[in-house]
Amino acid sequence: MDMYSYTIPEDKKDMYAMARAEDVEASYKDLSEVCGRIRNKDSARAVEFLQRAADGEIPVLFKRHNKKLGHRRELGGAKGRYPMKAAKAVLKALNSAIANSRVKGMNEQLTIVHACANKLHEYPRMSPKGRRSMQHYSTSRIEIVVKEKVELPKEERKKRLETLKRAAKPEAKTEAKGVETKEPHKVEAVSEATAAEKKLEATAEANAVEKAAVEKRAHKEDKIKQAAPKERKAKKGI
Repeated sequence: MDMYSYTIPEDKKDMYAMARAEDVEASYKDLSEVCGRIRNKDSARAVEFLQRAADGEIPVLFKRHNKKLGHRRELGGAKGRYPMKAAKAVLKALNSAIANSRVKGMNEQLTIVHACANKLHEYPRMSPKGRRSMQHYSTSRIEIVVKEKVELPKEERKKRLETLKRAAKPEAKTEAKGVETKEPHKVEAVSEATAAEKKLEATAEANAVEKAAVEKRAHKEDKIKQAAPKERKAKKGI
């Protein structure tokens, strides 16, 4: 996938991983400010910062789109906001880029070398009632590129990919396949044993339900017997 505004060298594509989000329903100004705060930072620190910003715990510094914007005490008097929606969208794109780096067998120590947001589409809309006015509906694009801090040799990257592929395969399926190919009669024996165990469990559950029903009936009968003499005495006026 080619980036909109970032060029990756052909001989170093193994060191880079990228992600792009299209048609994001958020302000491109807020998105660009959030991307500017994580650019050229460590991926782990950026994820922590975006998570806190998405939860509304910390404000985001606005350096460019800050006309008539209030000052924030948390930022030392600088201008900023709490763009939680934009922070969630950028966090999702960053997590996607980190996942792509794992698939490529890259090192876990990553740096965000490129993060930007632009306006993508603009659809004309009219106000639903009152004096009619144009209120355009716009969507945005997010682009993120991460790079390894330390380049891994090709042999180590191949080994890392092989280990990741082995870990991704479920152990149960591999064991079942090995049993089927080597000893099929054992598979039949195991299936018969499991079927017998299931039958025993079903019968035990049925017996438990019947026992509970019998105990409930006996309890009700005892209550009725105890309540009968009291009703008779009440009728006689004793």
